[in-house]
Amino acid sequence: MIERLCVIGVGLIGGSLARALRDAGFCREVVGAGRNPAHLQKAVDLGVIDRYETDPGRAVAGADMVLVSVPLGAMAAVFSAIKGHLAGHAILTDAGSAKGGVIDAAREVFAGVPAFFVPGHPIAGTEQSGVEASFASLYQGRRVILTPVPETDVQATARVREMWEAAGADVVEMDPVHHDAVLAATSHLPHVLAYTLVESLARLGDDGEVFDYAAGGFRDFTRIASSDPVMWRDICLANGDAIQLMIEHFVADLNTLTEAIQNRDGQLLLELFTSARDARNRFVDK
Repeated sequence: MIERLCVIGVGLIGGSLARALRDAGFCREVVGAGRNPAHLQKAVDLGVIDRYETDPGRAVAGADMVLVSVPLGAMAAVFSAIKGHLAGHAILTDAGSAKGGVIDAAREVFAGVPAFFVPGHPIAGTEQSGVEASFASLYQGRRVILTPVPETDVQATARVREMWEAAGADVVEMDPVHHDAVLAATSHLPHVLAYTLVESLARLGDDGEVFDYAAGGFRDFTRIASSDPVMWRDICLANGDAIQLMIEHFVADLNTLTEAIQNRDGQLLLELFTSARDARNRFVDK
C-alpha cells in the first residue's frame, strides 16, 4: 500500500497509473504537481488526484512514492525542484522513454544517482495526451521496464515493481543502454517514420487533397503522429545516437526495396513482403 503517491506531470501516463492504483486499492492519497492549475483542477474534478501543488517541492513533501512523468527535457528541472524536499523514506521513479539522459540528469542534480531512484519506463500509451485521456486499464497486460543502476537500492526497485504490478503491468528489468537501443527500434523509429510521412505528404503542394483520399491503412500507420510533439522532440534529442543508427538501418532496407521496384523484381518484392507479414503475424500472436 502506498500511503501518498505524488505524480509530477498528471497526463495520460501519470493519470492512468493513479486511476489504476485507486481501483486496486493500492494507494490512499494522490497528490498531483504541474505548472497549470486549471489542468490540475481538472484532474481533481475527474477524481484522478486528491489535491495538487504547482510547486514540485511542496508536492513531494511526505510522499512515499514519487513518479516524474514529464517530457525528458524537463526531467533535470524537476529533479532540482524536489531535491531536499523528499521524505527520508521516499522512492523516486520516472516514466521517461529514454533512460540514459534521465539517469545522467539524476546523477548531476543529486551529485550521484541516489539509492532511492528507480528509473522506469511503462511501454503503454495512446496517441492522446492529457489527464482527460487517462484510464485505469491502460497498463493491464502491458510491459513496464525498470532500469536500475548499481547505486539503486534493491528494496526500492522491489517497491516500484509492486506498484506497477498492482496497476496490472508485467514488469521486467533491463540495462539502461540496452533499453535505449531496443526502444529506438521498436518505439522511437516508428514514431519518427509516422511524423515524417505525414509531414512529407503535407508538403506535396496539393492543398491537402492527398489526405482526402487517405484510407484506413494511412490512418492506422500514421495514428501515432498525433502524439505530443514536445515529448517526441525530447526523445529524439535524448536518444539521438540510437535513433540515428536505426534510421540508417531502415534507410538501407528502404534502398533495397526501392531497387526492387525500379528493377521490377517481383520475386524480391514478394520475399520482402512475405517475410514482413510473417514477422508481424508472429508479433501479434505473441
